[in-house]
Amino acid sequence: QVQLVESGGDLVRPGGSLRLSCAASGRTFSSYYMGWFRQAPGKEREFVAAISWNGTRTYYGDSVKGRFTISRDNAKNTVYLQMNSLKPEDTAVYSCAADRTPVRDIWSQYDYWGQGTQVTVSS
Repeated sequence: QVQLVESGGDLVRPGGSLRLSCAASGRTFSSYYMGWFRQAPGKEREFVAAISWNGTRTYYGDSVKGRFTISRDNAKNTVYLQMNSLKPEDTAVYSCAADRTPVRDIWSQYDYWGQGTQVTVSS
């Protein structure tokens, strides 16, 4: 089973940028479809982005399109989420997820999850 550990969460001002990382264990990272989700207090879990096994296909939630970019480096067993033009509404706990099938934005279909990292956008 793959283990996921997120990092990079921080307190940033509106309009700022932040890069999150998700490090995965194991030697078969390229076999996993990866996704990012977020959840703020009082809100439901929201799809942020997903990336295919080889990184050739990416998908984004409507609220982050044009501002966030997902990428992966299979040689480093790591997936990234570059977040630009951050807004207070982006404040949430961000979690990465993995699955061997192309489940994309369906969080309940991902088999593996990290513990999450806090992102706070405030002036």
